Amino acid sequence: MNLLRLVVAVLCLGGAVGAQAEVNLSGKMEQGALIRGQAQAGTQVWLNGEPVKVSPEGLFAFGFEREATLNQELKLIYPDGLTQLMPLKISEKQYKIDKVNGIAKKIMKPDPKAVERAAKDSKQVKAARATFSGQTAFAQDFIWPLTGRISGVYGSQRVYNGKPGNPHYGVDVAAKTGTVVVAPADGVVTLSVPDMFYSGGTMVIDHGYGVSSSFLHLSKLYVKPGEIIKQGQPVAEVGATGRATGPHLDWRLNWFQMRLDPVTVVPSMASVLERQTQAKQTKQANK
Repeated sequence: MNLLRLVVAVLCLGGAVGAQAEVNLSGKMEQGALIRGQAQAGTQVWLNGEPVKVSPEGLFAFGFEREATLNQELKLIYPDGLTQLMPLKISEKQYKIDKVNGIAKKIMKPDPKAVERAAKDSKQVKAARATFSGQTAFAQDFIWPLTGRISGVYGSQRVYNGKPGNPHYGVDVAAKTGTVVVAPADGVVTLSVPDMFYSGGTMVIDHGYGVSSSFLHLSKLYVKPGEIIKQGQPVAEVGATGRATGPHLDWRLNWFQMRLDPVTVVPSMASVLERQTQAKQTKQANK
């Protein structure tokens, strides 16, 4: 995890220099990233003028959307009244754009019944992602819910016959149907539906303070809404349900309705796979 430890002089509202205050920000300062923070208990936080919910212990989270502006501002008001204005400079990401021409008009114009059903599905997902809870599992070090070959990345987009499609807002991990998917962090299941139109078997797990994980195209779901789950607990199986061209897990990360890149909260897949290989070799050598 990339930990940005910031210790700065704080200006009070009157402009005088006050005592030093400390805020820890964990995450990548780039478009699509989830940032986790901790400040003194009782601190109030704003991002670009909008209030950010803070736990009693001073934990909070916020994100930068896919096309976020590169200059952001964090404002903190500490319990003693001192105010800190913190400019945040984030880096721009380059996304994979594929142009696909010659698509038949009937494919470009979806069935109205399918559109209606998809709209109802979307409403359920948005309601689940709007959940606010006081749990602080979002502050954990996340793990990959599945390891393997990454077959799709966040932010990528296809342009069909010159018309941009919706960007891909998850990371895809290819695996055989039936491969077990585990919880990337503690949480509570807020949605578990086996047959949504586009996303097929779909699950949303709330990690607290607006942070949630979504799993798409599942073939089997082990848990139901309201269940409390622990990091690493099996929750579902990989599938190719909904509009999928092959079996894989589409993992998505949200801060409320803001769609973020899951790879910003986990170690690189290459490093995880390397550790797994080393562990297997060590085990075989010790037999």
